Amino acid sequence: MNTVDHYLRPGTLQLGAPPPLSVYIHLPWCLKKCPYCDFNSHELNPRDPAAPLPEARYLDALRADLEASLPLAWGRTVQTVFIGGGTPSLFSPDGIERLLSDLRLLLPLAPGCEVTLEANPGTFERERFRAFRAAGVTRLSIGVQSFDDAKLKALGRVHDRAQAIAAVEEAASSFDTFNLDLMYALPGQTLGELEADLRMALGFRPPHLSLYHLTLEPNTAFARRPPVLPDEDTGAMMLDRLVELTGEAGLERYEVSAFARPGHRCAHNLNYWQFGDYLGLGAGAHGKLSFPHRVLRTVKWREPARYMAEALAGNAASNQDEVARQALPFEFMLNALRLREGFELPLFTQRTGLPPSAIAAGLAKAREKGLLDKAEGPQVRPSDKGFDFLSDLQEIFL
Repeated sequence: MNTVDHYLRPGTLQLGAPPPLSVYIHLPWCLKKCPYCDFNSHELNPRDPAAPLPEARYLDALRADLEASLPLAWGRTVQTVFIGGGTPSLFSPDGIERLLSDLRLLLPLAPGCEVTLEANPGTFERERFRAFRAAGVTRLSIGVQSFDDAKLKALGRVHDRAQAIAAVEEAASSFDTFNLDLMYALPGQTLGELEADLRMALGFRPPHLSLYHLTLEPNTAFARRPPVLPDEDTGAMMLDRLVELTGEAGLERYEVSAFARPGHRCAHNLNYWQFGDYLGLGAGAHGKLSFPHRVLRTVKWREPARYMAEALAGNAASNQDEVARQALPFEFMLNALRLREGFELPLFTQRTGLPPSAIAAGLAKAREKGLLDKAEGPQVRPSDKGFDFLSDLQEIFL
């Protein structure tokens, strides 16, 4: 029995039509590992700064990874593509064009397919932004994090305020839609410093903002040597001010950390939050794929050299497992409850293959605690309290 037949066999779940399909592509290298970062990112040649990026070999590996993954996605159209990292903009525009050409050759992309590329500010990348647009990228996501030089230094970023401003100006002139990443509750940050950062960002009229509270993640440099961060009350005040100022600027908070102008929500991330499917390609990339009676999770080899060797040998996946029936309610709710509008109850059954009764007790408990709005037909929506205490709401379904 081949792999696809194995996943198509009968089972106890009854999923609806396949959800939208996205593709996530991981390009794992950075110039420097940030001390707060727990992503699968790797410093580019720390022992030999003169050594080149292994771009061609990695693109060969991605092509082999995609070819081997095709049977899991036969007949499906890709709605969105997200190229993340790492720092994907270290790859040349020609390399990104080759990557997207390989993708189009092997999988159908929907008309108007959203193609996002993550980029970090810096003069060495700023000049590439127009070339990335010409290569097929439709949306840029820029990791600014702060416009304050002292805060950028504390975060270990390789760019400064001037480079951040230049990069955003270039993105605004090259792309119809783009995102800015900002972080708050930074080491030593005051409410006034945060407001100055946000007002600078809003001055560019970005179509989309992602605003993240700095957290000390395990296995990072900050976890080993923790900086002094604003206390919990100050962090909460910062978030309140962020929500207030973004609202005044015409940006809607449609997800816990995402703010957008009308028509500029990130379609790729929306597919994640609505428990859609995604094919993960690249070192350490995760994927989720639905079949009529089961949901599959895939993970690719994490370390770049190992990934390239395994992918080129036809063995890019390090793990490929079905999601346990009892884990599906929490996995769905973990994502869907991040959305301010929540979800319609039939979507739960369509995406998990489980009846609404599988979450009925949790919904009742969450409403009793005031974490969900009172029932309005099929809509399940976090209350203001539930949105503020999202982890408590999600934990009910664990």
